[in-house]
Amino acid sequence: MTRRRTRQRDAVAALLHQREDFRTAQQIHADLRDAGDDVGLTTVYRCLAAMTESGEVDILLGQDGEARYRACSTGHHHHLVCRSCGFTVEVTAAPVERWAQRTAEDHGFSDVSHTVEILGLCDTCAAS
Repeated sequence: MTRRRTRQRDAVAALLHQREDFRTAQQIHADLRDAGDDVGLTTVYRCLAAMTESGEVDILLGQDGEARYRACSTGHHHHLVCRSCGFTVEVTAAPVERWAQRTAEDHGFSDVSHTVEILGLCDTCAAS
């Protein structure tokens, strides 16, 4: 199903492309309002859901369980995430891909997908 482009979705996409960090829906909503864009919070959630489904947006669950979003800059990838400041690096990992595929096949699964998030401290936070 192709979703039509809306002013609200374009505003959410533009905001995410201006930022490098992961943001919650509430933070995105506040950023849009601060910029003078009148987009409702429910609409922000709908836009993020559609953009996540289409692969335009990465989703990351924070340690508090809340979803955070960021514009996706590459194809399939994983994340290294600083537990302290949230700094994130996108990484690819061929061994992880092979392991995921082999594990799925070993258990009779097909058409699988996966996400990997590695949490730690970035150099800056570790030095603090």
